[in-house]
Amino acid sequence: AGSQRRRNVGSFFSTAVDIQPACLGLYCGRTVLSINGSVETYGECGVCPRGQRTDDNKICRECVGSPDRYDWLYLGFMAMLPLILHWFFIEWYSGKKSSSAFLQHITALFECSIAAIVTLLVSDPVGSLHIRSCRVKKLSDWYTMLYNPSPDYITTVHCTHEAVYPLYTIVFIYYAFCLVLMMLLRPLLVKKIACGLGKSDRFKSIYAALYFFPILTVLQAVGGGLLYYAFPYIILVLSLVTLAVYMSASEVESFKDLLVRKKRLVVLFSHWLLHAYGIVSISKLDKLEQDLPLLALVPAPALFYLLTAKYTEPSRILSEGGNGH
Repeated sequence: AGSQRRRNVGSFFSTAVDIQPACLGLYCGRTVLSINGSVETYGECGVCPRGQRTDDNKICRECVGSPDRYDWLYLGFMAMLPLILHWFFIEWYSGKKSSSAFLQHITALFECSIAAIVTLLVSDPVGSLHIRSCRVKKLSDWYTMLYNPSPDYITTVHCTHEAVYPLYTIVFIYYAFCLVLMMLLRPLLVKKIACGLGKSDRFKSIYAALYFFPILTVLQAVGGGLLYYAFPYIILVLSLVTLAVYMSASEVESFKDLLVRKKRLVVLFSHWLLHAYGIVSISKLDKLEQDLPLLALVPAPALFYLLTAKYTEPSRILSEGGNGH
């Protein structure tokens, strides 16, 4: 009995020795050093390598999934931002002096499209338009640097890694390619075709890009997680506000005013596409029979504006107010 008790105590202590101390921190994990059959050997608790994130057992596992529909919609939104800003500043600085705005619009679209394709090709797996990713579980996955543990309140264990791989860094890579392609292609094009503008004005749309690309980079670095959850609503609000501002500035008060210039129709359909994109992003089209009818609401804001514009004309309100007195 005594020897059996000693063996039980010895086996208890040997089991206790085999148990590794707990891996603290929300995103700290142990890397898999080797696999021998069904037995895995783990390293020290720390940061997971790029392309991996911790599982429920605090083990770093490789990201083998693919982005879902909402992830692709988010990446599409981040890819559209520089293109929309390019188009806005090209139109802003071209004005009515130059007929080269259309070619610049096409060039900006070409730059962003090529940058998106190259970004997907250089992402893992290299050479494919598909990418592997980790699933986004919660907002904190975007800000792992805020969850580094301090076990003794003195030493900090740095476990910062890209838990949402590659949704965070792939946007920076895309912006870098956009900037490089713009600097290679746009100056040559503008110098050739923007003859209607002065020397100081023809490159202003490029100078504007040199300002908004750093702003977009900081926006992604600081607010990437917030944008991931809020971008559908941002699209809806901005598409409504900018459409109303454009129609008001262009003095569009009826359907006839829209048909006068093709440019107004292009702007209108562009806003409708953005509005539809926002609706699709919110609904995710999980249930087609319920979500697709929502797209019928896309023209509603523009129709409401056209039907009520004549009643909100400032001169008419002032004249009626004067007649009342």
